[in-house]
Amino acid sequence: MKYAVIEEHSKRHSVRSLCRVLDVKYSTYYAFRRRPSSMRSREDLALRQHIRSLHDSHRHALGAVKTWRLLNASGVVCGKHRVARLRKIEAIEAKRKAKFRVMKAHQHTEPPAPDLLKRAFTVTAPNKVWVSDITTIHTSEGWLHLAIVLDLFARRIVGWAMNQCQDASLPIAALRMAYAQRKPEPGLICHTDQGSVYGSKLYRGVLDERGLRASMSRRGNCHDNAVAESWFSTLKNELTRHTMYPTRAIAIAEISSFIELYYNQRRPHQTLRYLSPMEVEKKYLTPN
Repeated sequence: MKYAVIEEHSKRHSVRSLCRVLDVKYSTYYAFRRRPSSMRSREDLALRQHIRSLHDSHRHALGAVKTWRLLNASGVVCGKHRVARLRKIEAIEAKRKAKFRVMKAHQHTEPPAPDLLKRAFTVTAPNKVWVSDITTIHTSEGWLHLAIVLDLFARRIVGWAMNQCQDASLPIAALRMAYAQRKPEPGLICHTDQGSVYGSKLYRGVLDERGLRASMSRRGNCHDNAVAESWFSTLKNELTRHTMYPTRAIAIAEISSFIELYYNQRRPHQTLRYLSPMEVEKKYLTPN
């Protein structure tokens, strides 16, 4: 370990000084330097490069277990504890998620819909249950509101919309995008919280026109819509919480790219056995 410290700091300090501070004989250190590196140390060096590359390409959000899973899936076979040890050497830490905040329910223009989902978050096929929610993103121009529609089967974002105003047109735009892309059969459940925009006549009318069934969480209970809440936590942890966007337009471009090019296509999901949403859907559509 002392030799590694000397190696790391030798460009800024003399080797003799470092050896003296660390109580290492100068001749012993250079004898160590002349020895050929072991196979294990060469493997560790290559593995550290793989780990660093994964960490960077996944927005610094992977923990040790996801890193280990992805390495093995790509053919780089190694142990879980070895990955954890090398991540520590590389000083790699995953971004930490913020906790849920329970939001107050709003007044409805329509009576709240019943809770058809009842926290049954595991679905056996696409286009059976969609969950929706709205969050806010801070920019230098002011707040930006984001509405999403998430298919519970593969946790894929199938519709989204962003605007500086939060009225019924926002979730309706996200719903229309999802419907145009997926063309679900009548009877699909659309689950939301009891936010006023989801209880509006306009939003309910769009559901009714398409034969979609409204479902709502119990009043003030965010865990009834936990998957949508969790997705927003992922977005903020991996993207928006670490950035102050100068304009809403830049935020819209970054968030759209995160959804389309990273989250849906590439991001491993623990619930999906470390596959991405699109990989899960592809396996469902082509089982053989």
